[in-house]
Amino acid sequence: MKKPAILIIILLSVIICGIGLRGKISGKKFDSHKWKTTKLENENDLSLRWDMMNSLRSDYKLVGMSKNEIIKLLGKPDSSFSTPKTFRYFLGYAHSGIDTGSLIIEFKNESVVNYLVTKG
Repeated sequence: MKKPAILIIILLSVIICGIGLRGKISGKKFDSHKWKTTKLENENDLSLRWDMMNSLRSDYKLVGMSKNEIIKLLGKPDSSFSTPKTFRYFLGYAHSGIDTGSLIIEFKNESVVNYLVTKG
């Protein structure tokens, strides 16, 4: 293969990967105040929490945090679907059609033992 053909293949691969990942990887920095005060029904904020999830996961060690620390960081959980052992936070739209997401935080003895992000 000639060098120009290889360069074209590499360039097309990068473009295709970029299109495929569009909206999947977010660079929004987690902001506790914005997380707690966002109005997810507002068109500008429909996916704000979803966009901050990568930063939240990488910047904060959620496992081991107390309930009070989680509430201070994320606010009170959504009342529907939350229990004393499981907090649920609605994340808004996930940039893939009409999918929405949730952050589910599981507690044991008042400390986070697990969390997961769901989509759908």
